[in-house]
Amino acid sequence: MPVRPTTDIAKEALFNILNNHFDFDGLRVLDLFAGTGSISYEFASRGAGRVVAVDSNPRCTAFIGSTIQSLELSQNMMVVRADVFKFLATCRSEFDIVFADPPFDLSDIETLPNLVLERNILVSGGWLVLEHPSRLHFDSNTRLIDKRNYGKVNFSIFEQP
Repeated sequence: MPVRPTTDIAKEALFNILNNHFDFDGLRVLDLFAGTGSISYEFASRGAGRVVAVDSNPRCTAFIGSTIQSLELSQNMMVVRADVFKFLATCRSEFDIVFADPPFDLSDIETLPNLVLERNILVSGGWLVLEHPSRLHFDSNTRLIDKRNYGKVNFSIFEQP
């Protein structure tokens, strides 16, 4: 599969940050560019009430779908095969957390924060966590509340007012 999974060190650090801010029980999570679904499974295993994993690659979504079945996560997790930008344009659900890990060579990465925040996909106080290459900086975005670097993994965290 054409994926670049989040490193274990970065994932552990991210979930420590999230755990200090959110109660995972019943949390609604959207995982964009889900790849293998590892972030989605992490949220589901920690008690998130609803996890939606979105990816356009049919091999990735088939893998996530079969993993959902084998781990018996179908009560609180689902996979959607769709182009992320088209999905966001039509999404009517609200989420507490949106996690996005786009391919680093994607030309529109810098548009994701405003796209998510302006569509009201996040509830008030909800977070967008964007994993991105180090060449991108979002310091001018007024909704940026934190940024973290773990080796080659960079997270920018935005909050919905």
